[in-house]
Amino acid sequence: MLSRRVDHFVESVIRDMTRLSIKHDAINLAQGFPDFPAPLELKQAAADAIMGDFNQYSQNYE
Repeated sequence: MLSRRVDHFVESVIRDMTRLSIKHDAINLAQGFPDFPAPLELKQAAADAIMGDFNQYSQNYE
């Protein structure tokens, strides 16, 4: 039996994204270390987002 103190714990978003990536045969960028270089377009989009101060996880990922 689990303690009542853990009743409010929820599963992490990372686990949910892992399940979704498996379901849709997608590349999971939620965890791990890729063994290939990121495409230039992805690097530029990340740099643009950082420079635009768009650098927080979404609170609503649905």
